Order: sequence, then structure tokens, then C-alpha cells
Amino acid sequence: MATFLCKLGRLSFRRRHLVALIWVALLALAGAGAASAPAAGNSSFSIPGTEAQKAFDLLEQRFPGTTADGATARVVFKAPDGEKMTDPGNKATVQDTVKELADGSEVARVTDPYQAKAVSKDGTIAYAQVSYKVSGMELDDAAKDALRDTARDAREAGLTVEIGGDALQAVPHTGSSEIIGIAVAAVVLVITFGSLVAAGLPLLTALVGVGIGVSTITALASALDLGSTTSILATMIGLAVGIDYALFIVSRYRAELAEGREREEAAGRAVGTAGSAVVFAGLTVVIALVGLSVVNIPMLTKMGIAAAGTVAIAVLIALTMIPALLGYAGRKVRPAGQKGKLPGRSRTRQDTPARPNLGTRWASFVVRRPVAVLLLGVIGLGAAAVPAASLELGLPDDGSQPVSTTQRRAYDLLSEGFGPGVNGPLVVVVDARGSDDPKAAFTRAGDEIKGLEDVVTVTPAQPNQAGDTATITVVPGSPPSSVATEDLVHGIRDAGTGIKAGTGADVLVTGSTAMNIDVSEKLNDALVPYLVLVVGLAFLLLIVVFRSILVPLKAALGFLLSVTAALGAVVAVFQWGWLSDLVGVEQTGPVMSMMPIFMVGVVFGLAMDYEVFLVTRMREAYVHGEKPTQAVVTGFRHGARVVTAAAVIMMAVFAGFIGSSDSMVKMIGFGLAIAVLFDAFVVRMAVVPAVLALLGRKAWWLPGWLDRALPNVDVEGEGLRAADDGDDTDRELVRA
Repeated sequence: MATFLCKLGRLSFRRRHLVALIWVALLALAGAGAASAPAAGNSSFSIPGTEAQKAFDLLEQRFPGTTADGATARVVFKAPDGEKMTDPGNKATVQDTVKELADGSEVARVTDPYQAKAVSKDGTIAYAQVSYKVSGMELDDAAKDALRDTARDAREAGLTVEIGGDALQAVPHTGSSEIIGIAVAAVVLVITFGSLVAAGLPLLTALVGVGIGVSTITALASALDLGSTTSILATMIGLAVGIDYALFIVSRYRAELAEGREREEAAGRAVGTAGSAVVFAGLTVVIALVGLSVVNIPMLTKMGIAAAGTVAIAVLIALTMIPALLGYAGRKVRPAGQKGKLPGRSRTRQDTPARPNLGTRWASFVVRRPVAVLLLGVIGLGAAAVPAASLELGLPDDGSQPVSTTQRRAYDLLSEGFGPGVNGPLVVVVDARGSDDPKAAFTRAGDEIKGLEDVVTVTPAQPNQAGDTATITVVPGSPPSSVATEDLVHGIRDAGTGIKAGTGADVLVTGSTAMNIDVSEKLNDALVPYLVLVVGLAFLLLIVVFRSILVPLKAALGFLLSVTAALGAVVAVFQWGWLSDLVGVEQTGPVMSMMPIFMVGVVFGLAMDYEVFLVTRMREAYVHGEKPTQAVVTGFRHGARVVTAAAVIMMAVFAGFIGSSDSMVKMIGFGLAIAVLFDAFVVRMAVVPAVLALLGRKAWWLPGWLDRALPNVDVEGEGLRAADDGDDTDRELVRA
């Protein structure tokens, strides 16, 4: 592989005009497609194989036109102090508001609080429910503005009015902090390279790669039903790996120049060696992201595949566009150790003896005291992981919104007037097509549900026109995200087994609360198979890369340490509220259900990035004759500075997304940033060299039969060294 990539790098360097033109053309083509494509909304949220989804699909079939997955808005009214909602003036205001709410082509129906008995027992709070024909993200701005204007008119009449539900949900935005993350990355690159030109190359290529990837996602968003969150996550991961991959190749290019090679040859060797590591690091990220499809949640699958596509583009750009730009830069990109012309800095004499760099000194310290470093790193990560034992999973509802939002205030008013369970009603669908007496089946279902614990209200069955299917609304006594409500959902489903046996009717539970419960359980059930698949495939890939059994095993175990510690930090901040003000968490609550499995996938891929980049340098030194402990030091001498810069850049990019208005993006940004911190600076910089020092030559052991069976991918560039030796021999023969 190293030989092929070296040729590719040299070709890109020579044909830089063509390479640059191809990438610019791809960017323009993707941009044009994005500009002409319809705007992306939220991806349709379906969970195949769950009872809640089956019930939703059944409602669409048996109750045509009801738009079971359409947006809803709950307009909550509260009377002024000393008054009641049943007072004539307040009642007239509410009824006028209901009439206004019914206007609009996208409104399916509106319930009158007085007819639907949606007035609290003390008469101070009432609510009207508005059902729409389209989902919240498909709802046009005019309908949302009309909803807000109607509420404002009722407020002017003296009532307190708040709006809950998903009708007002907005496309998430990331805010200016994303720009701050890129700015931090730029500063780190300038410090690392000591040159504005060299620092600008990784930023430029990363932005081109993300531009192509995100523009393609935007262009295909409507056709493939890609949500707006998909492009944000692709941007997050694409920026991080795009900068890092380019950083490694530019750094190796400067090192090759420092050894006296011509620029074209240096570009080829940089792509052949560091580029090989980029390919395999990118493959581990792609495997981890595409592997999310095993969860069988379409939205998560699309997010993973879209992000994986952006990573693949970042790899291709690093292998081709970087050497092309190096050709344009010429002597403005200087050899390693030679400073550029940064303002306020002078040239460094090349003949001045260089003291060992920080990476060398740190690695020498670790290999002298491996046991102490290993214990300290493991104990520290173990302590950070303790909060993960209290992990509570759920999906966000209006109760998790900041108290400053109208959705949260509506949630609190409903809880005050009707109890917390009214914010998460359960919809029970009774399919009586297989029953001899559908009406009796409906009645029995309602009666059995009334007898269950934590049930406050059970509405009479509402049959469809055919009379073979009915819906029953159940209001729990507990909040939607509580364990008691989850137990009630399972209790209704258990009771449905007896109803099925006695009447032949199927009983299904759905609604947003039941859907959230099913999603959490599906994700929990998929976590172990996903880990086995992704870690297993990456383990096999790393065996091929490192030609070792223990090095990939150590890499996987180190990943488990860092991801568990990162989950602990997420629980401490987002669930417990520690340092929540620092990261802008206005409301604590359960951790997003998909957070653990998404973090596992992304963090594993990124963790293997640093493993590949750092350890391939060690193996390169080892296979070229150095002792195991000396190879560790050599790997750090060449790679620690660059890996440190890459980790800081990746942390800055991820941390930039903490400013997002979307709670999931905010949580993922924080989780990935803290995971990179733990993995790069504790696991890869401390635990890994300590373990390798303790293992010695055993770290690179591989059974003979497996060594013969595995393909030789030559990540270390041994083929390039052999070619150099052959060239030297030829030159000696010519001189002789």
C-alpha cells in the first residue's frame, strides 16, 4: 500500500493543477445541487420492529386522514389570580381563540377545552389541542406564526397562555461557538508548524471536504429523507478528522524535507507512510459509523452513513489535494525544525544542537515508570467513569426544555392543573378484526387498563368507521420519563396478552411516550451486538496494520476505558448538573437514549485514529531494528507533538458544537470533546506506552501461521525503504 500511495502522492504533486481543478469542480457541483434542493426538515422518525411503530402504522391504515404522526400543539390557558377559566369573559376568550386556531390549511382539528373536559378541577387551567396534517418540521412558518399570534391575542385579553407540543420545534443551529472551534484549530496549527502557509493547508482542505460532504447531504436531504441534524453531525466529524488527517501528512512531509529529500519525493513518501495510517484510521471511523445501521433505526443509520461519507471524502482529500497544495506552496512550507517567518519570530540556527522534545522526555519517563503511570491512568479514568453507573436514558420532551421557553412553561402549567401524566398520554390501539365481538373487546380492554396501577384517566374507546379498531387514551399518574410510566406501558402490554386470549383482539400501546420507551430498549438491546461487530471488525483490521495480537487488544481495552469515563462525564454534567452552567445546560434530565451507542461508534473510530498514528511510528522504529522501549520513545519523538495538536484541534471542533440549540447535538459535542481528552491524553499518551513498555517484544508477537496468512499492507513504508536501498545500490554500481 505504501508504494501505491507514494506514487499517488507524487502524481498529485506533479499534476496539481488537474487535482485542484477536480476538487474545486466537485465542490461547485455539490454546492449547486445544495442551492437548488428543497430545504431539509426533520427526518421521519420511525422505529421498525417496535410495538409503538406497529401501532402508528395501524392507525394510518384504519383511521385514514387522522395523521397520527402529525404535529400537535397544546395551547394552555391560565386564569388571572382570583378568576376561573369558566368565568364568562375568560370562556369567551378561549372559544374565540379556538376558532382562530382552527383556521389554516394545515390544521386537521382543534379540541374545545369545555367540550373535551380539558379544564382543571379547580377551574384555573384549561388547554386546547391543535392537530396538524404535517409533522412539526414540515409545518410552514405561516402556520407557526398564526399559532403564536393567536396566543398573543389571548394574552392581551388577560390570560396566561403558553404553547407546548412539537408544532413550534425549529431547525437546530450551532451558533458562533463553531467558528471559535475552527479559530482555535487555526491557532494550534500555526503553533505546531510555525508557518501560516503550512497551518492553512489542513484548514483549507478540511473546509473543502466538509463543503462537499455537507452540500451533498443537503442536495439529497429531501430525496433520502435526511434530517437537519444529519448535516450538523457530518460537519462536526468531517471537520475534526479532515484537519487531523491533513495535519499528519503535512507534518510527515516536513519531516521528509528535513531528511534532505526533494519536495516531490517528500510529498510521495509522506502520503505513502502517513497516508497509509490515514487510510486505516479512516477505515476504522467508517466501520464504526456505518456499523450504526445494525441498530435498525433509520434516522441513526442515515446519520452514520452520511458522516462516514464525509470521513471518506476527508481521506481522499488528504491523499490527493494535500500533496497538490504542497506543490503550489513550494518553499513556503519549510522542513521540520526550521521556523517560518511568523511576526515577532526569528530564524533558528539549524546547527544548534536540539534538546529532546517534550514527547521524547515524556515517553522516557513513562518507560522508566510504566507501572505507576498505568495505575494512575486506569484509576483516574475509573473515577471519572463512576457516574456512568447512574446512567438514565430517555428522549427529550417539553419537560427537558429550558424554563425560559414557552414549551416548558406549558408543560409545567399542565402538570399543575392536571398532573404530570397529562404531558405524556398513552394511546392504546385495539385491533378487533380477529374478534367475534369488537365492542366487547373494546370494553374489556378499557376495564382492564383502569385496574392497573398509576392510571389516572382512561377515555372511552373511540372506534373507526368500520368498527373493527378503536383507540383508548390513557393518562398516567407519573411524568412521561419516569420509571412508573415505563412500568405502566409494560403493564398494559402484559394485560393485552390476556385480552388477546379472551377476545381475539390485539392491544398495542403507542404515543410519543411509548415510542421513547421502545427506542431506549431497542438501543440498549443493540449495544452489545454493535460493540461486538464494530470492535471485532476493527480488531481484525488493526491486526493487519500492526501485525500483532496484543497491540489491537490493548487498543480496544483502552477505548472501553475512555468511552466509559466520557459517559460518566456526560452523566455528571447533563444528568446531575455538575458544571452545567459552564456548558450551557439549562435543564438537567436523562441522557439521550442514542447517546451511548453513538458515542461508542464515533469515539471508537477516533480513538483508533490516534492509536494508528502513534503506534505505527513505534512499529516503524521497531521493525527497523530498535529495541521495544526505544521504539516507544522514537514513536513519541516523531508523533507526540502532532498527535497532541490533532487532539486539541478535534476537542476544539467538537466543543464548538456545545453552543448548538439542539440538545442532542450539544450533548454529543460535549461527550466527544471529553472523550478525545481522555483517550488522547490519558489512554494513548500514558496507558499505551506504559503497557508497551511492560510487554516489550511480546507486544509485537504474532503466530507464524497468522503472519503468513495476513496480507502485507506495509503501513510502515518498508517497501519505500527497500526501493531506496535498491536505488543506492544502483548508484554504487554506476560509480564502480
